Amino acid sequence: MTAFLANLRAIALTSPVRRLGASLRDGSGIIGRMSVPSTEEEPQPATTEPAASPAASGTIPSPVRPPQVDPLNDTELRALDVVRRFGTVGALFLALGSLGAGAAPVLNPVQEIPVLRLFARIPTVSLAMVFTGMGMLVIGWLMLGRFTRPRRTRLATRAQVTRTLIMWLTPLMVIPPLFSRDVYSYLAQSEIVHRGMDPYSLGPAQALGVADPLTSGVSNMWRETPAPYGPLFLKLGSWISGFVGDNVVAGVLLQRALALAGVVLIIWALPRLARRFGVEPATALWLGAANPLVLFHLVAGAHNEALGIGLMVAGLELGIRRLPVRVAGDTVPPLARGELLFLVLGATVITLGAAVKINAIIALGFFGVMIARRWHGRIVDLLRATALMTVVFAVVMVVLCYGTGLGFGWVGALGTPGLVRSWISPTAEFANLGGVLGITLGLGNHTDALVSILQLAGTVVAGLITAKFLWDSFRWRYRPIIGLGVSLGAFMMLHVAMQPWWLLWAVIPLAAAAGTSRFRVAATVVSAVLAFLASPSGSTFDGRSFVPLQAYIAGIVLIAIGLVVVRRTAPVLLSRAS
Repeated sequence: MTAFLANLRAIALTSPVRRLGASLRDGSGIIGRMSVPSTEEEPQPATTEPAASPAASGTIPSPVRPPQVDPLNDTELRALDVVRRFGTVGALFLALGSLGAGAAPVLNPVQEIPVLRLFARIPTVSLAMVFTGMGMLVIGWLMLGRFTRPRRTRLATRAQVTRTLIMWLTPLMVIPPLFSRDVYSYLAQSEIVHRGMDPYSLGPAQALGVADPLTSGVSNMWRETPAPYGPLFLKLGSWISGFVGDNVVAGVLLQRALALAGVVLIIWALPRLARRFGVEPATALWLGAANPLVLFHLVAGAHNEALGIGLMVAGLELGIRRLPVRVAGDTVPPLARGELLFLVLGATVITLGAAVKINAIIALGFFGVMIARRWHGRIVDLLRATALMTVVFAVVMVVLCYGTGLGFGWVGALGTPGLVRSWISPTAEFANLGGVLGITLGLGNHTDALVSILQLAGTVVAGLITAKFLWDSFRWRYRPIIGLGVSLGAFMMLHVAMQPWWLLWAVIPLAAAAGTSRFRVAATVVSAVLAFLASPSGSTFDGRSFVPLQAYIAGIVLIAIGLVVVRRTAPVLLSRAS
């Protein structure tokens, strides 16, 4: 994780121009011209227009276009079809295996369905199917990456990547939850709102009772804790509760529909943002939307991060779509028609994302920097942009909090996730190491105290990183959207409860603007590794270590057979040649 954080910072260091007249490669083209390109649409020599022309013509210049590439040839199209089928078969394995190895409800309706209930009675086989599906999807994603790698003479189109993604996620839309039981917490907390109680002061067990079918699916650690989610998400959930009642299966499917709405927003916004920043849209879509973490956790796991991230990137796309191309020092063009409206609309949509998951609020800061740089780039412009973002955020949040009747109690419940210590969190592991050293030295076990101290320290460090990138982005050293990704990555990785899917807060915005191969390699490796670190059932195997061991062995055998088939039908996919 620390290595990945270093890579996040490294990609930003490829962007600054350290002296006038310098020209450097930032992964999306050569940047020059005695000044630093703008945040919104950084021009390349082949497509740069004089800055005075937009003001003179009164038109909005077109976004920076990535270099033109040729379509895939017939051999590559056949190989792409093999990749699609390989990943789709993996998704089907994952879907069928989830019937017996997923985070099923306590009262599992699958037990009553002929044929399908067989999977629930052979958990080792079901788990092997899940591992097989996970491996095939990750490998399929890596093979798809061959056709979206920048600097190739032939690339897959955005439509081809989107169709592949749709084929892979379709089998995952109607399955039991995988990798986490959080969706059951969403249902219980939403029911609390539907019944007119306060989800920010009462846990499911206290408000609904332990015997309630909605409480029974919630993990024990969350049954008495308040909801840490924003009022928009819980209000939407309360409408779901009012519609499905205590029907857990219908509730899970509708909660997944909310997550899919967020995924659709990501698929819509990500390639458009990428085109604005000179990154190949298919490359951004592959890394950000077709990422296995999206398939496993945002779709199969139905996490509300999908809606929060989706609203955040959609708000950024809406907000900057009327901002003109501008280079530092050039004459400021007049406001384009509808520009202010889109600025407010973008900030509003980002605030809606923060009303789902508070993390999205960081995007408002970097969006404000984009606006200040579009104006005159002075301190007074930064203050004006900050005031605009603050007013929009305050108005929208007040309307949401009081309009939903939930108030601002969610602010005091934001620390709820910190009750869990994730073994993949560097902060939590340092605390555990300190506790072990304390016991070894005879000083006692101070792990809990260290967790609190290191969590506070991690938050402070992440805040300082964010402040640095906000200022440096304002001074034209970095693209603000890259600063946003690095800052979100810092907050996620320095939290004691870090989960694999949290990393998507950093990867998705960076996929739209980071053109360096170093970042893509690091993000690819980390995404592929983290995809395997969560248990399919969202819990442990109760000491039965032989179960996952046998399932892994069976999964490896099946994946190997699948790769043999790929080797015979499309050898180019497993060759070293690009």
